[in-house]
Amino acid sequence: MRMLGYLKNTYKCNEKDTIYKIVLHKTEKEVYVYLYTSFDAVISSFDNWYPDEESALKDWQNEIDERGWILIDDPMPYCQHDALLPIRVKGRSTNTPQWGKFEIYQDGQWKDYKP
Repeated sequence: MRMLGYLKNTYKCNEKDTIYKIVLHKTEKEVYVYLYTSFDAVISSFDNWYPDEESALKDWQNEIDERGWILIDDPMPYCQHDALLPIRVKGRSTNTPQWGKFEIYQDGQWKDYKP
């Protein structure tokens, strides 16, 4: 399960990076919160780990704007859980990942993608 939330107020996570939106991603055992450093970002820049959904919501629920949580589909097979578009590590589907290289599914085919 994944939920997208836009922040009421931007959040400064370090000296140079500001967070505009987050995605809460719940797995069978834990929860990740992905942090996006621009309003238009499609891949997160940072993430936080939580042992459960309750802990994640405790930290973030009051920070989400009036749109509330927006349910988003789980990613396609082999795609990044923090990506809002169908993006995956190149070669991941063939068990030969090329870390740092990505591809995106567009117009019915996989194409090189540079974040």
